[in-house]
Amino acid sequence: MRPPPWLGSGTNGRDFTLAGASLFGGLVLWSLGWQPQIRPYPDVPPALFLPPLLAMCVAVSLRRIAPRASLAVGTGALVVDIALGGSLGTLLIYTQVLYDACVYGPSRLWRWLLRVTIALSVVGAVVGVIVLDQWRGVAVGVPVVLAGLLPVLTGVSVRQYRDQAAAERARAEQTARLVELDRRQAVSAERARMARELHDVVANHLSAVAIHATAVLSVPGLERGQVESALRVIRESSVQGLAEMRQMIEVLREPGAGGERPPVGGPLPEAVTARLAEADRLVERIRAAGLVVRVRTDGTPGPLPVGVDLAAYRIVQESLTNALKHGTGEAELTIAYRPAEVVLTVENPVRPSGAGVPGAGAGLIGMRERATLLAGRFTAGPQDGHWQVRAALPTGVAG
Repeated sequence: MRPPPWLGSGTNGRDFTLAGASLFGGLVLWSLGWQPQIRPYPDVPPALFLPPLLAMCVAVSLRRIAPRASLAVGTGALVVDIALGGSLGTLLIYTQVLYDACVYGPSRLWRWLLRVTIALSVVGAVVGVIVLDQWRGVAVGVPVVLAGLLPVLTGVSVRQYRDQAAAERARAEQTARLVELDRRQAVSAERARMARELHDVVANHLSAVAIHATAVLSVPGLERGQVESALRVIRESSVQGLAEMRQMIEVLREPGAGGERPPVGGPLPEAVTARLAEADRLVERIRAAGLVVRVRTDGTPGPLPVGVDLAAYRIVQESLTNALKHGTGEAELTIAYRPAEVVLTVENPVRPSGAGVPGAGAGLIGMRERATLLAGRFTAGPQDGHWQVRAALPTGVAG
């Protein structure tokens, strides 16, 4: 909510406006004779009360610019005013100075003012009792309480409320920053996960298409049966790749069960997940694409966690796809079921440099990320004249 125009523009403008209003009110009281003196001195000219009044208004204008200076100027003006007999208008403006010193000054200032005003109130009450020699003398401390202690207590309360509100705003801003950081991290993680899934779902089908299309184009004089066989593989790979791509797009576009989208970072719905137990069908598709795959299983297959199951299938899929693209036409897949982990090993001879289908290395990055997310181990590189991919994924089951 914007302040009214007559309050001035900005913080300093409002302070000067308040000081001017205080001066105007004091001058009206002085000119009309409605500003009684606390201790009238007949020989004191009324004009002498104007400089302390003016100095007190200057102190009000300094309340936010220099709280200590404001308090010093205001206290000095009050001392001079009281020495002249004391005027009600100057005393009332001084309560504003005390309040502002507590609200806008440093913490040590309001603590000091609170101790001083409490002490002066007690001293005034004690002196009143001693001088008047009766308990009604406590009333001597009432003016100190009204003009000193109450403005200080009010300023302290407002100061604490303001500091608490500022702390809550700071906490809210920090929480908002943390939420935004978490959101960005979640989006980045989800984008990386989607990239891995899209690459693994489509790469093997497109690789089969590229390899058979290259063979048809590069080998002259192929028989009709060979051409039809290659085109059949190309068609099957294309249709299956399109089906899996359409399936994933539907999952990303449509809400899941209950009208909610799949949780960010969680496992994908069963429609687009794959299991290591389905590796046989994957191997058959790879064989149909032209890669001779030998499969060996060690240990007893058992149920795997969903994340491990999907990651293992995708690593096998990507490794065999790479063997199809860059190998000499054969590969060996070993699946070892151990008490606390499943170990996948794919080995294949490698073609001479530049002879295979080109790749960008995204598959190796995706396989390494899958293993790392599951706290597993992953290695890929030349081994005894072959290219070997080895991934050990923990199953969370103790031996």
